[in-house]
Amino acid sequence: MATFISVPLKKSSEVELVKPLSKFITATYPAGEEQGEYIRAVEELNKLRKNALGRPLDKHESSLEIVLRYYDQLCAVEPKFPFSENQLCLTFTWKDAFDKGSLFGGSVKLALASLGYEKTCVLFNAAALASQIAAEQNLDNDEGLKNAAKFYQLASGAFGHIKDTVLTALNREPTMDISPETVGTLKLIMLAQAQEVFFLKATSDRMKDAVIAKLANQAADFYGEACKQCQYKDNLPKYFYFQEVLSVLAAKHTIMQANAELHQSVVSKQKKHFGEEIARLQRSAELVKTVASGYDEYVSVKDLSEKINRALTAAKKDNDFIYHDRVPEVKDLEQIGKAALVKATTITPPLSQKFADLFEKMVPMVVQQSMSIYSQRKAETVNRLVGTMREATNLCNGVLASLNLPAALEDLSGDSIPQSIAEKARAVVQLGGLQSIEQLIRDLPELLTRNREILDESLKMLDDEETTDNELRTKFNQRWNRTPSGDLYKSLRTEGAKYGGVLDQAVQADQVVRDRYTTHCDMIALLCKPENELNAAIPSANPTKTLQGSEVVNVLRSQLAQLDAMKKERETVEEEVKAVTFDMSTSFLTALSQDGAINEEQLSLSKLDQLYGAYNQRVQATLRTQEELLGQVQTSHQEFSSLKQSNTEANQREEVLKKLASAHDSYVEISNNLREGTKFYNDLTEILLKFQNKCSDIVFARKTERDELLKDLQQSIAREPSAPSFNVPAYQSTPAAPAGVPTPAPRTVFQPQQPQAKTQPPARPPPPCVTPQAASTPPVNAPITGPPNSNPPPVAPPTQAQGPPYPSYQGYPGYFQMPGYNPYAYGQYNMPNMPNMPRQGGYPAAPPPGQPYHGYPQQPPQQQPYYPQQ
Repeated sequence: MATFISVPLKKSSEVELVKPLSKFITATYPAGEEQGEYIRAVEELNKLRKNALGRPLDKHESSLEIVLRYYDQLCAVEPKFPFSENQLCLTFTWKDAFDKGSLFGGSVKLALASLGYEKTCVLFNAAALASQIAAEQNLDNDEGLKNAAKFYQLASGAFGHIKDTVLTALNREPTMDISPETVGTLKLIMLAQAQEVFFLKATSDRMKDAVIAKLANQAADFYGEACKQCQYKDNLPKYFYFQEVLSVLAAKHTIMQANAELHQSVVSKQKKHFGEEIARLQRSAELVKTVASGYDEYVSVKDLSEKINRALTAAKKDNDFIYHDRVPEVKDLEQIGKAALVKATTITPPLSQKFADLFEKMVPMVVQQSMSIYSQRKAETVNRLVGTMREATNLCNGVLASLNLPAALEDLSGDSIPQSIAEKARAVVQLGGLQSIEQLIRDLPELLTRNREILDESLKMLDDEETTDNELRTKFNQRWNRTPSGDLYKSLRTEGAKYGGVLDQAVQADQVVRDRYTTHCDMIALLCKPENELNAAIPSANPTKTLQGSEVVNVLRSQLAQLDAMKKERETVEEEVKAVTFDMSTSFLTALSQDGAINEEQLSLSKLDQLYGAYNQRVQATLRTQEELLGQVQTSHQEFSSLKQSNTEANQREEVLKKLASAHDSYVEISNNLREGTKFYNDLTEILLKFQNKCSDIVFARKTERDELLKDLQQSIAREPSAPSFNVPAYQSTPAAPAGVPTPAPRTVFQPQQPQAKTQPPARPPPPCVTPQAASTPPVNAPITGPPNSNPPPVAPPTQAQGPPYPSYQGYPGYFQMPGYNPYAYGQYNMPNMPNMPRQGGYPAAPPPGQPYHGYPQQPPQQQPYYPQQ
């Protein structure tokens, strides 16, 4: 039986995994124990890849376990990192498993920034290694047969999985070894070999011949289908591997048919159909004879042929002397049934027996993305609630300031600083006064400039790389077959444009804050002065002590107290709203495991409504309360103003107090705005730095890919012919070489071709009369042109093309002086010897007639055809 077919492994280039993955983890997860654990897991993943791909593997199940473990880890890690050309860009380079390349160009290889490509190639290696392990099994025992069948079915399943997923995983044309046509053929080959193993097991267990015949016929069917795949696929026969495999498949297809007929003949004998038995044995013998005549260098069918011939001889003898049953035609024989006991193994990770996910605690990227969107929704909800409350409070403060409350109630004496104004002045001083605000205002342009520079530099990197890519694409046209940078950078440019818009809005907001500061700058400076200077700056007015203790004053104070209580409640609600936390990852993971997808919007909105619904109701209640209280305050203030003594001094004093109160509120708001702006710019700096790193990483990866592609293009261009082929004249085809240097005879015997019309060479010189000794011994007076005894002794003509021993003469290749051999005998080439034929004069500088020719110019040591070239 023939040797089982195994598949060679693909070879991969080394890939830097630790640096980019660790960089992503550091940027995504906060510093701490979790981050350190993930970084250690990345280092373990890198070691696992080196063990699986970076060293020669033994044809043992332990080596296959390592490859499968790495494949399982790739499947587990794929959803947890954003592997893509424009995010986490890792370029994997693999060589074609079957293409051995040329001397200068190397084998065909493909580099892609795709984890799906890495998974496909690793699974191919797992299938190839499984086929090699199966081929090494000892098929003389049950354990070896069991393992061989298991590994062949695993290899078949892996090749089939690649066939179904490779185009989706790569999104481009793959190399030939992992193309759907190639792996589809390999799947059939592995399945056929698994079926053959079951046939061998049934034969060794001496199962019923009817069963064995069906198993053999099914194996023959599998081999026949695989053989058709190799024949009809235009891209497969170019591989020397498949050229050899095709012969093996054809031989095994025929052998399995012969085995099926052999065992079915036993069934026919058992049924006493002796003529059918002979017909099947004859058919089996013919099949084996076909294998022996056409595929003897690949398989040995000697034992099977002898077994069939013995059975056929015995069957014929018994039928001739005893049964005399009619031998039917082969076409009249009943078709043998089929029994498929093999099935390609389903590829469902994990495939390794001891797989442990290195990133078990890391949630998948779809969950991370859902968490990010949920965090944005939560922040928007919190900001909306807090913003609503702050806006309402600012409105309340503005209304009270316009009414000079509560300062009007505290300034009944008319000559002292109202208590509320004094408290506001002290608050402004404690917050840093004008110096604090002016310092914050000076810092904003620097922060803005820094962010602008980071964004501009990031976009410039993309622009420069895209320009280079477009130039090379214009230069190489269709050969520059990688993804255009313009398409790849769309998402990054969209993100960059978003950041640019954010910075523009921030500039406008900064200008609004500056304008407001300019409006209230003088009053804020007044609040920062000492108490005596502040009191002197406030105009005096006639006392209104008559209003002290009046009912309207008491009502106003009660209403103001309610407003203060409402403000404090809002502060409490704001703190509670900001303190709300909930881990949505559990909900998202549950939805992912149950439904296979996450409806983030529905889950997030439902949870946010559950968390913040009650707070939203409380905020709306405070708004309604404020609206009612402000209406009451305005009514009471009108009554209070009508009772006050109205004069110019009093109006001036009240106006100043209003501006001071408004300046305090503006100072607090401006100070908060500037601090929020500073925090915004600092936070944006971190975001832009991450964006810059992302751009830098993808540009570096694209540069590496560009250099690799340029190298491959240069090699392919170097292999191309620089000019079309043309015919070289015969006299130029072989330059003259120093005498005495032998030229090897051609190793392949070329059949004479009909010569085309061309200039005929001069006639042969007349045959000299020489003896064998004269032919081998140079004359005394002749110069020695080569080392003595350099010519080989005469040997019997070879039965097939041999290596050199005979030198050739330029123009008459194949002739040389040797003992006992006349180079000018007309008896060569079956021509008659005509001694009376007129002789032609010798060549210039030739010895006299009757002496041997020697010292012909010789050719360099290279193979030449027997006949002059065109």
